[in-house]
Amino acid sequence: MRLPHPRRAALWAFFLLGLSVAGVSHAACESGLAERMHAKLHPKRQLDERLAACKVWPAFPGRSIVVLPMPRETTDRGAKVFDLEILLIQRPDNGNTERDTVIGRLVQPEALDEDATTSIQDIRIDTSRYVLSPEARAFGLRVRYKGSNGPGSLLASETVRLYVHHGKQLRQVLQEIELDHDHGGWDSTCTGHFEKLRTMLSVGKGSSNGFADLQLSRTLLQSRAQEQEDQGCIEKALPPKFNTVTLRYDGERFKVPKSLQQQIP
Repeated sequence: MRLPHPRRAALWAFFLLGLSVAGVSHAACESGLAERMHAKLHPKRQLDERLAACKVWPAFPGRSIVVLPMPRETTDRGAKVFDLEILLIQRPDNGNTERDTVIGRLVQPEALDEDATTSIQDIRIDTSRYVLSPEARAFGLRVRYKGSNGPGSLLASETVRLYVHHGKQLRQVLQEIELDHDHGGWDSTCTGHFEKLRTMLSVGKGSSNGFADLQLSRTLLQSRAQEQEDQGCIEKALPPKFNTVTLRYDGERFKVPKSLQQQIP
């Protein structure tokens, strides 16, 4: 794309930098674990192998997490909907794949979707230290999106959701929320804006209904560009905004304010 103004070129280069990371597909399924589980559990369903994800869970020896994204048919042009099956697999020490055992699973119909303006770049499994109680350790599912709202508009976004394992079941305890985003928009000359949000998710010191609180430390950076007479295109960085949000468990899941719920334009 030819960008006639240096400011637009800078925005585009920054945006591409973010997407170059977001576009790296998860390589941990090279062992064929996702394909084997899919063939065993859903032989009549299509698997989107590009988005399938696998990862060893270091906190539990021999345990792996597998995510199977299975597209559904849709009548909406340019749209795609995915069912997700999330599996917790116990693998034998001798490497015999025939003895891989499913010890937890969760099917989530229509869990993800794409449309004509927004696409899913990748799905990654997050095994950070989310210790919610002495008996419960969560893992995350991160989804990266990219898109555009029209000419001169760009978007990159990353979301997360959390799951815990109880008995033979997996349970989602945090709905999909947006952690990071890069938004940019400008006209055909100079006037434009750019916004970058970065969020650190961690386990807080307090607790509610038996689970530790979650803490979101958020930083928002914004800038504006505008053509000014005799000065050319002037960029102005706005003061950064910082805030911390605490999410508390209500006995079923963490309560999320509407302002933090996934909002992919």
